Amino acid sequence: MSGVDIDISDRKLAEAQIRESLQEKEVLLKEIHHRVKNNLQIILSLLRMQARQANNPQITTLFQEAQNRVQSMALIHEQLYRSLDFSHINLRDYLETLTYNLFRSYGVDRQQIALTIETDDLQLTLNTAIPCGLIINELISNSLKYAFPEGQPGEIIIRLKSIASAPIAQIMLTVEDTGVGIPERVDWETTKSLGLRIVRNLVTQLHGTLTVDCRQGTQFQICFPNALQYK
Repeated sequence: MSGVDIDISDRKLAEAQIRESLQEKEVLLKEIHHRVKNNLQIILSLLRMQARQANNPQITTLFQEAQNRVQSMALIHEQLYRSLDFSHINLRDYLETLTYNLFRSYGVDRQQIALTIETDDLQLTLNTAIPCGLIINELISNSLKYAFPEGQPGEIIIRLKSIASAPIAQIMLTVEDTGVGIPERVDWETTKSLGLRIVRNLVTQLHGTLTVDCRQGTQFQICFPNALQYK
């Protein structure tokens, strides 16, 4: 009989050190997301305080819109803080919370404006989720403010789906409503509207393309590379 005795204590020690290092990084990442969320909440509180002191309704509206933009970013960090996976965002939970806050912010009855969210269990990285969240925030805000005048009922639809296309997989984001549509006198590509300017800039940041269809209501389609394919 013959045998081989191999000392693997060094390997076990190295594996233990790696596990400990990963746990420390996870705790650190969680703490970072928690602190970012808290800092954004402080900014939200400051904006609310300033809004209460504004006597001009237009200024109050500007503060409200700024609050919604900050809230859309804070929600992402809050979700990551509660998540076991710090690299991906649960889109459906995030969008449901984001749109609920927007409906409440603009005083819109969910029984009056139906909302459909379709994500196909798609996940996004943090760098993609933040601009996507801001884009959706701006487009849903515009729909709630302008698409359904005088209590007109209607529907808002958000769709996110993955498109397999060579050589780069794409994500298609669609935000549409059944409202009155963008007036013909408004050119969405050149308008000075802050919301649409933000949308155009964020689409560029995502290296995406934007198309708008106003034949029946308003439909925005944004197509951009799927960053997860490089992970």
